[in-house]
Amino acid sequence: MNSPQTAPAGTPRASLGVAIIALNAQARLAQCLEALRFADDIVVVDGGSADETVSIARRFGARVVVAPAWPGFGPQKNRAVAELDTDWILSIDTDEVVTPELAASIRQAIDAPLADIYALDRLSSFCGHWVRHSGWYPDWVPRLFKRGAARFSDDLVHERLVFDGRVERLAGKLLHYSYDDFETVLRKVDAYSSAGARQRHAAGKRGGFARAVLRGMWAFLRTYLLRGGILDGRSGFMIAIFNAETVYYRFLKLSLAARGGRDKA
Repeated sequence: MNSPQTAPAGTPRASLGVAIIALNAQARLAQCLEALRFADDIVVVDGGSADETVSIARRFGARVVVAPAWPGFGPQKNRAVAELDTDWILSIDTDEVVTPELAASIRQAIDAPLADIYALDRLSSFCGHWVRHSGWYPDWVPRLFKRGAARFSDDLVHERLVFDGRVERLAGKLLHYSYDDFETVLRKVDAYSSAGARQRHAAGKRGGFARAVLRGMWAFLRTYLLRGGILDGRSGFMIAIFNAETVYYRFLKLSLAARGGRDKA
């Protein structure tokens, strides 16, 4: 990991914008935005929240763009990025919190950049427990980039940052409060499996019961054994089950989507 250097005296200070997409995110949004006070501009693209998300964002000085027509995670994040005209852009989610050490690393990096893309060291929690195995950690996510040097893929779910060139790593953690309770886990199983099924259906892929069972079993074994989920104790076992269920339902829903298309034909 290369250490950011101090910008030469007289060098103009680089500007930093933060791109956030949100939907009913009041639970963690204030904590997320409080940690971003070092940024020059923050834009929140809201997907039509029914809670206090918009008012919280405005209270912290963020610019809010309401865009209720949901295009998928990738396109929505590109919407947020397009709203910024700063030199550098940081993309984070409403359930992620920048630690003070990471904030200092970001500021130093953009003032004396060693690359156009930087990856953040994300540490995720599952129902109150920090996860250090299970394929969740280490988890270096490219999120800081020079404006124009990257964009998000158009995937409906599990979007990724698309760019050319090398990536540098920053010191400090990005804390990811991904699953606060079991109800959130169940909601995300349904949401992620549905989005994954739609994405695969659009790409012409097939599902089926046997495929769903086999892929689900493999997802469990890969998470719990090959990726060390067993070392995360109860949380690791729950994550393995979560992954298995998400994959299982994804392929069942994909099969039903294909069957529906044939029925209409």
